Parts: sequence; structure tokens; C-alpha cells
Amino acid sequence: MSANEWLLLSYRVPAEPSSKRVSIWRKIRGIGAIYIQNGVCILPKNEEHQRQVKMIKNEIVTNGGDALLFETSGLDQKEEEQIIQRFNDEKNEEYKEFLGKCKDYLDELKEETEQQHFTYAELQENDEELKKLKQWLDKIKKLDFYKASLQSEAEEELLHCEQMLDHFAHEVFNTESNKTYE
Repeated sequence: MSANEWLLLSYRVPAEPSSKRVSIWRKIRGIGAIYIQNGVCILPKNEEHQRQVKMIKNEIVTNGGDALLFETSGLDQKEEEQIIQRFNDEKNEEYKEFLGKCKDYLDELKEETEQQHFTYAELQENDEELKKLKQWLDKIKKLDFYKASLQSEAEEELLHCEQMLDHFAHEVFNTESNKTYE
């Protein structure tokens, strides 16, 4: 018997207006579902997901579409592993994008350090960017149902970003405390 159970949503929405179709797609992606083909998506089964998918199904029907919602499981372990791998592959793509933004962040800090832009304004700007990175990683992790392989690397890179910002902040505080104002 299957160890994993999923919710399977199969739906169609009218082509127009496209804004409603896009809204449905965003909501489905926003709860972490993956598409196994056009108009068919799957999500790990739990009470929260059931509630969310039922609300999306209702919205689809209200907007003139049709939808079927099933509880399902794989016929064998191999199929289950394939579904889990699809979830992990999608999350790893998001982690790769996140890691790229962390690299950009670290490059920016390095450039500002090399140019000695040790000001409170630069520190505040970099602090805000770090907060955005943290929020983004939290969003990815919230929907990482099977702990994709790049999750720990992303966490480590965020920690590295925090450490580099701390170093930058130390330089800012030293520079600012040594200024004399006339």
C-alpha cells in the first residue's frame, strides 16, 4: 500500500478572460502544487491542502470552469518516488534562483567594501535586501514538502550573507564613529 497520499485536481477554465485563468494558476502554484500535465496538478494530502484546493475548485466552478478533485496514491513505490522527485526538482530550481540572488548580494557587498562605501544608508539598503532574501527562502521552504537537496545549501548561503552583512556593518560603525562633524 502507498505511504504517500495526494490530492489530484483536474480542471478546465474558460480561455477568456485570461486574468481568471492566470489567477487560478497562481493560487495553485502558491499552495505548492505541481502540474503533471496541462490542467492536472497534484499536492500532498493534508487538511490544510484539502481546504485550499476545495476553495480553488469552487473558484474554478464559479468562474464557469469545471473541476474534479481526487484523493490518490501511487500504484507502487517507483511512481511515488517519481512524484516526490518532481516536487524536489521544482524546489531545487527555486533554490538555484535563490542561490543566484545570494551571489549577487555578496558581490554587491564585496564591491561596496572594496570601494569603502561604509555608510548607514548603504547598510540600511543591504539590510533590507537581506530581509527580502530571508522572506524568499522562508516561502520556498514552506512549500518544500520533501526537503529538496539544495535546501541546506540555500540555508548555508543565507547564513553566509548574514555574516558578510555583519562584517560590513562593523566597518560602517567603525567608519561612522571615526568621523568628525564640524
